[in-house]
Amino acid sequence: MTELTFKGKEFVYNHHLAVPFRPLVPDPEKSIGDGRLDGNLIIHGDNLHALKSLLPIYAGKVDCVFIDPPYNTGNEGWSYNDNVNSPIMREWLASNPVGADDGLRHDKWCSMMYPRLRLLHELLSEKGSLWMTLDDNEIHRGRAILDDIFGEDFCVGQLAWQKRTSRENRAALSPSIDHLVVYSKALPESWRLLRNLLPPDGDGLGNPDNDPRGEWKSIPFSAQGFRKNQVYPITTPTGKVLEPPKGRCWGATEPEFEKLKNLGLIYWPRNGDGRPRVKGFPEDGQGLVPDTLWLASEVGDTEASKKMLLEIFADKADLAFHAPKPHQLVQRAITIATKKDAIVLDSFAGTGTTAHAVLAANRKDGGNRRFIMVECEDYADTLTAERVRRVINGYAFTGTQREELFRKSLTFTDLRRADRLLDEVQGIENLESHRFDEIKKVVKDGELIVSGEKRVEERTEGLGGTFTFCTLGSAVELDRLLTGQELPSFGTLGSVLFHIATNQPCDLSLMDADTGYLGESDAFHVWLIYKPELDFLKSRDAALTLTKAEQLAAAKPPGKRHLVFAAAKFVSQRLLDERKLPVEHAPLPFALYRIERT
Repeated sequence: MTELTFKGKEFVYNHHLAVPFRPLVPDPEKSIGDGRLDGNLIIHGDNLHALKSLLPIYAGKVDCVFIDPPYNTGNEGWSYNDNVNSPIMREWLASNPVGADDGLRHDKWCSMMYPRLRLLHELLSEKGSLWMTLDDNEIHRGRAILDDIFGEDFCVGQLAWQKRTSRENRAALSPSIDHLVVYSKALPESWRLLRNLLPPDGDGLGNPDNDPRGEWKSIPFSAQGFRKNQVYPITTPTGKVLEPPKGRCWGATEPEFEKLKNLGLIYWPRNGDGRPRVKGFPEDGQGLVPDTLWLASEVGDTEASKKMLLEIFADKADLAFHAPKPHQLVQRAITIATKKDAIVLDSFAGTGTTAHAVLAANRKDGGNRRFIMVECEDYADTLTAERVRRVINGYAFTGTQREELFRKSLTFTDLRRADRLLDEVQGIENLESHRFDEIKKVVKDGELIVSGEKRVEERTEGLGGTFTFCTLGSAVELDRLLTGQELPSFGTLGSVLFHIATNQPCDLSLMDADTGYLGESDAFHVWLIYKPELDFLKSRDAALTLTKAEQLAAAKPPGKRHLVFAAAKFVSQRLLDERKLPVEHAPLPFALYRIERT
């Protein structure tokens, strides 16, 4: 396999291992709902440290990572600030922020991304996938890093997203797309069996007749050509007798049509006076295999996304944020990559697009997906979290909301069959008119565009939900236990020790500070005898004794050994084995006790 080399790689290759664990510190004032570390999270802090802090709880549990890292265009002014202990790295810091005239900017970008992608790989579940957007500046180096970490056989593919529809006349080539590269911990053939198909043209879903079965798509009940058994009169509910459109026949034979009517699958537009249409429910469709070209008409572009952001923050004069990603783009990735109970992580959170997409996906299908957002900049509260607050609670807005319903490039064949095209447009208008104040139909640049417009003067409805806003606390450095300084809480220390000992995430719902129980791994029940008090750690109560070992062994069903973290032990392993107690001592780095009683 071709290997990517860059200046500093030897120093950052395992740098993620040297990054200390830091506790996540909830801030109730900036959160919505009860502060929970196992719910939606928005974390303000360096994303390298934040990802390391998530490992004890979320290692191997994240189902989808969607990140939009710095593109390294030379105009972004991002800084490399990882505390890597090497003279080369210290030299680089002198030239921060990274600009176009920095001859090492590509090396710095690789050095910044490598340890973060290593941690993201550890956080991904065995069925999880990572989606990363980039442009031409770093896409080839980004893929080389991911090949190095995941293995090149684990690249699912590379997609092109149409980020803009206008032409940039100042460029050598007008940049219309960004790249979206997808890697998975499962091989592509295995991941293909795990991923979801896209709804078949689901943009036309609606429910104008309040069908209790839910939303459906209106399908014309006519077919091209002439079939004798599909030409017959149909009587509408208003009594009008209809023949098939000129040059066409009905979409099924008369007995099949009557069967569809009896099943409640026929819709009559124009209050029962229009041509019959068939109701197509999403669950009846086979779905579409995702392709590698995502058009702006399907998932939005940066211009529309910036406009939406300005609508959400209508009380602000301007937002100094360039080209935010549309939430529809991320929502499509989530639709493909996740089930309804998935965990979605974005460690370059920016304006909070990924959180918005998760909330929108949950509202659409009733899911319970959770998001984890990490943002290091000062706007983590005022922009990232504030957007999520407004999307959850709703926000004031005055203006026009516009939703594109249909777009088609016109050909000469379309003009020759204008009646069919007009019939399709009429069907969309009949289906969607109840949702909008006006349905607009325009032809622009050779495309027919149908859009719905709705005047909004008060509030945009919120999507609902909660989240916990967190910052990063002081590093959990186990050697500090020797001095009794900055003793971490039971939960913080316990989750770190559990993960270090088992290489599995700690389930916070099982943790019990009163009994000292941390949880169950594949091989152990894990315990911690600890209080963040120096006097306690100096007392006999902080040691593993024979009595304590007997109590712990009896507290859980037999079958697994018990791993007990404690500052000292007053019983030998030989005695524990003789008593057939499946208990092992794991010493805390606290050297107050050196006595072992046999």
